[in-house]
Amino acid sequence: MDCFYCKGRMIKSNAPFSADRNGYHISWESVPAWVCTQCGEAFFEENEINHIQRALQKIDHETLALTSKKVA
Repeated sequence: MDCFYCKGRMIKSNAPFSADRNGYHISWESVPAWVCTQCGEAFFEENEINHIQRALQKIDHETLALTSKKVA
């Protein structure tokens, strides 16, 4: 597989993933991905994206529950 950006060679490895959303920041240090040996760009496959999306949806739900509580 060639990198979409620089056309370098992609290898199976791990890469970090982070997101800033809805008042929080989350990061994973090591997610399975295709990583370019030339520029370091990471490409996550559908399975990993689905896991990330489910985790973010759960965190969104809990964040909403936490931040919607009234302080007495």
